[in-house]
Amino acid sequence: MRVGVPKEIKVQEYRVGLTPGAVREYVAAGHQVAVETGAGAGIGASDEVYRRAGADIVDSAHDIFARSDMIVKVKEPQKSEWAQLREGQILFTYLHLAPDPEQAKGLLASGCTAIAYETVTDARGHLPLLAPMSEVAGRLAIEAAGAALKRSAGGRGLLLGGVPGVQPARVVVLGGGVVGTQAARMAAGLGAEVTVIDRSIPRLRELDDLFAGRLRTRFSTIESVEEEVFAADVVIGAVLVPGASAPKLVTRAMLKSMRPGAVLVDVAIDQGGCFETSHPTTHTDPTYEVDGVVHYCVANMPGAVPVTSSQALNNATLPFGLMLANKGFAAVLENPHLRNGLNVHRGRITNKAVAESLGLDFAPVESGLAA
Repeated sequence: MRVGVPKEIKVQEYRVGLTPGAVREYVAAGHQVAVETGAGAGIGASDEVYRRAGADIVDSAHDIFARSDMIVKVKEPQKSEWAQLREGQILFTYLHLAPDPEQAKGLLASGCTAIAYETVTDARGHLPLLAPMSEVAGRLAIEAAGAALKRSAGGRGLLLGGVPGVQPARVVVLGGGVVGTQAARMAAGLGAEVTVIDRSIPRLRELDDLFAGRLRTRFSTIESVEEEVFAADVVIGAVLVPGASAPKLVTRAMLKSMRPGAVLVDVAIDQGGCFETSHPTTHTDPTYEVDGVVHYCVANMPGAVPVTSSQALNNATLPFGLMLANKGFAAVLENPHLRNGLNVHRGRITNKAVAESLGLDFAPVESGLAA
């Protein structure tokens, strides 16, 4: 198969769809890989490094899209990119379609087959291609919170871990999944007072055992969320409904009862955000203030550490990408986990959660769309 890797064009996105090491694996499996010139600059991988890995270096994204059977990216395609997709072409990347109807329309119109990293599953029902970036984002969330808490940044002027004789910051994590666990680990490691809120009692038990008393756990109710958020110095939004828009757990009205200078970090912003007042920001201008509360809502947090992120992402995506390269769309039909990753196929939405979030018809591949 002809596999193409365009340079990422989303603002301040430095990751790359295939690292040189991953390119070697595709080439060893008998596939042709074309990489747009400069695509690996953000991870310090020159065109020459990619050539030595076996890739062809192509001058423009247009040529990448025109010549490739499968496009491998990191972030969702931008308008100029989805306009170049075509029927029968496979797109393998993060999509986050639920809060992005314009992108969904573009993919539907193209007729392409779009497989989203964030809805591919494994045998345990987990999301193996989302997990590595969730790990990175969860850890970065605490770094971001610590910076935003500084008085010069509009925050309360607190050190997360405090010092002897001074109370540390109070960190509340909404969601006990991968992001929440990593955020809690970083915050607890710095000495902050940490509470994790989740709707799963089994998960709360796991966290209680994992952290051995270094954090508090609470079952998620309207009352418990309000109590913890109102007393928090930092709130990490780490909720996830696979494929669907994130629920709004912190409303605009709640901000008035929060501590002035408190910080909200919305890691769920790719799925629309879990705070009512969230809107996407960038690494250049990451925060804004609403009702005295600092919001950090960078939509591609792992892009700030592209070397770590690209390697971690490729470790996870490589087996699935090779399945697609080896078998084409047949791999989707044969593998239920790749099938869960299928979001768009030949002008139809094929993921139920995405369809419901967008208010569009759901058409599973079993209905004959695979033909």
